[in-house]
Amino acid sequence: MQIEVSGLRKHYGHFEACKDVSFRIGQGNLIGLLGPSGGGKTTILRLLAGLEIPDSGEIRFAGQRVNEVPPQKRGIGFVFQNYALFKHMTVFENIAFGLHIQKVKKSDIRERVLELVALTGLQGMERRYPHQLSGGQRQRVAFARALAPKPQLLLLDEPFAAIDAKVRKELRSWLKEMISRVGVTTIFVTHDQDEAVEVADEIIIVHQGRLEQVGTPIEIYNRPASAFVAHFIGESNVVHRPSELKGFAGVPEEAQAIVRPEFIDVGRGRELATPSAAEKGVVKQVYFRGSSWLVEAEVGSQALFAYRSLESPPLHPGDEVLVLIHRLYLFADNRMQTIENEHRYDPMPVHI
Repeated sequence: MQIEVSGLRKHYGHFEACKDVSFRIGQGNLIGLLGPSGGGKTTILRLLAGLEIPDSGEIRFAGQRVNEVPPQKRGIGFVFQNYALFKHMTVFENIAFGLHIQKVKKSDIRERVLELVALTGLQGMERRYPHQLSGGQRQRVAFARALAPKPQLLLLDEPFAAIDAKVRKELRSWLKEMISRVGVTTIFVTHDQDEAVEVADEIIIVHQGRLEQVGTPIEIYNRPASAFVAHFIGESNVVHRPSELKGFAGVPEEAQAIVRPEFIDVGRGRELATPSAAEKGVVKQVYFRGSSWLVEAEVGSQALFAYRSLESPPLHPGDEVLVLIHRLYLFADNRMQTIENEHRYDPMPVHI
């Protein structure tokens, strides 16, 4: 089912939780609704579900306006972060609950439940109660229960928040595969950028009730539409007075600049391709990140972070280093530009 939202606004007293939000979602897409706590994610989800009524704007499902349609008639499945399973019901009974409400035939209920038990990997657990399941298994039951009535839209509110890190990572992959097989349009709320980038076909980023950007994970990472997005997605450094850095003299002084760790090389002189384009710095701290080191270096009064290969000679706090910034994200007049270091390529390389 295609979703179209236009000019959506919602106030709670004097607080505006949703400010003129508009977006479209294609059939069968898995969408990550991403943003910091209090940014408006859950408000948008509740407006889509019909649990809240917008002050203005329009919500359309498959071209039909649903603003006045009650939640139970919108064809929506809902999964909460705390599972919300019925403690006195078995796995089978929990999954079948919505079908009983719809007065589906018992034979059809059994067939649908067993189909979902197989889909969610819960075979052999049909007679267990929620307290007999792990957190990951309970969440799978919640997914199966939401899918049982064959909803047109699946809404997930922080679905993995109550699960430990290892199981959460496993469930991300499982969710992406399951939604691909089922083909239902799905929106999941999260404040975890890694989760959104790994799972979503597209990401909708909201901040302070406003929509900041919509796009695929790679589009948003490579072409952030605002300084907030650049800072929120991936690791980044805010650069003060970027025009004072080597190779960026033409940058306006008032511009806001952000640089990602992968845009920076840090090392001793011979390790950099163009040491003449680098700034002098001092290592403040080194963090082990599994596949690389994250080096914090101080350049003047500016703290910058850069990745460094585990194969390179180790650096230690207090080491004097060169810091080569290859490019910056520059934000001025509501526009984003990628600015390259004009000196990073030596015009007269010396071959020895």
